[in-house]
Amino acid sequence: MPRWGMAVDLDRCNGCGACVVACHAENNIATVGADEAARGRANHWIRIERYWEGEFPDVRLTFRPVMCQQCGNAPCEIVCPTYASHHTEDGLNAQVYNRCVGTRYCANACPYNARFFNFFNPAWDKPLHLQLNPDVSVREAGVMEKCTFCVQRIRGAQLQARADGGELRDGDIQPACVQSCAVRALVFGDLDDPDSEASRFSRSPRGTRLLEDVGTRPNVTYLARQS
Repeated sequence: MPRWGMAVDLDRCNGCGACVVACHAENNIATVGADEAARGRANHWIRIERYWEGEFPDVRLTFRPVMCQQCGNAPCEIVCPTYASHHTEDGLNAQVYNRCVGTRYCANACPYNARFFNFFNPAWDKPLHLQLNPDVSVREAGVMEKCTFCVQRIRGAQLQARADGGELRDGDIQPACVQSCAVRALVFGDLDDPDSEASRFSRSPRGTRLLEDVGTRPNVTYLARQS
């Protein structure tokens, strides 16, 4: 089995937000509106964090895309009473929406703030309801949702490769955020394949992981900016 992971080159990311828009479109994520966002109920499976580096006036703005880190030792999984949050054989932190009862224990346990609760049933103004992705379920009110590395694309590519009698090659699977990144700051692949681009980046001396000292073993590697 592969172990899916991602590498993010912070030297390339320019904070354009294309990955956020693509994630919304691919995964049927509804916008909550200004009022709900002001109450801390914004819903983005991937967000762009901004940081200022240096001392005034010699400062520069840097960006960091943050999504579910698909932890190998995920704290959200062990607190779920219904096993809605669980680990797959290929290294994904999966979420079964039909099992979720909305306790929000997983959101409290996640150190990356990467899980979101549906306070209301999602709705899209016409004609936006026609653009929903039929491969992704529309989550109802009262469940937790999160980034899945576009698991529908992963399973679709695996099924197609099996039907064709071939094997998946590095780069055959691209989550929506990776596909939309014009500067190729995001790279997705099998971390257990030493020749994959994502695996090589994960072993880079520039590689760091968010809150690595917490012990979550995230499968997302961030390449630090070069001075």
